[in-house]
Amino acid sequence: MGGWLREADLRLEVVRAHLGEPLPDALGDRALLVLGGGFLPWDDERAPWLPAVRHLIGQALRQGTPMLGICLGAQLLAHVAGGTVMSRYGTPEFGSVPIRRRADARDDPLFGSLPTVTPAIERHVDAITELPPGALWLAESDRCPYQGFRVGKAAWGVQFHPEVAAARVRSWDREGLRMQGLDPDLLYARAKADEPAAATAWQAFTHRFAGIARG
Repeated sequence: MGGWLREADLRLEVVRAHLGEPLPDALGDRALLVLGGGFLPWDDERAPWLPAVRHLIGQALRQGTPMLGICLGAQLLAHVAGGTVMSRYGTPEFGSVPIRRRADARDDPLFGSLPTVTPAIERHVDAITELPPGALWLAESDRCPYQGFRVGKAAWGVQFHPEVAAARVRSWDREGLRMQGLDPDLLYARAKADEPAAATAWQAFTHRFAGIARG
């Protein structure tokens, strides 16, 4: 994701909060990108940086600052904006999954230019079960309805991982996948086959977000 944003002439300030790096108190003129992680949005005891992340998301919503939340980042956005996230809800999604753009997304600045169906990597067991009031529902999959949404004019959340390449799938816990009835080699093969279409679509998607951030 960072490479695609730099291609679009953005300067990145990367904060590794999970390693103890402090988050800023205020966004200032920054756009906000919140990535994933193996926590729930309110899992403050295990992830003590989450209150600071929620604070920045709330600030972005109040100010209309462009933001994009990915996986846990999307769940945090939904939670802060008044939606509902549930632990280990529904059927987990792992590997490359077809993401369907909904009809309501036709005029959306990020989703509107996507193909009707675009593959993306998934890795989640928790799920958003209710969107925030007034949110626009943009994308879905067979097993998880709330794959993409927008809150207000400039805050997007995606349950999937537009930034993950097929090679990452090979690093996942093979035994853990098998225990869930999944074939690690098949997951990788599907992700590799889908990668050309996925990379093209999500690179353009990221460039569009960068354009909004510059604006």
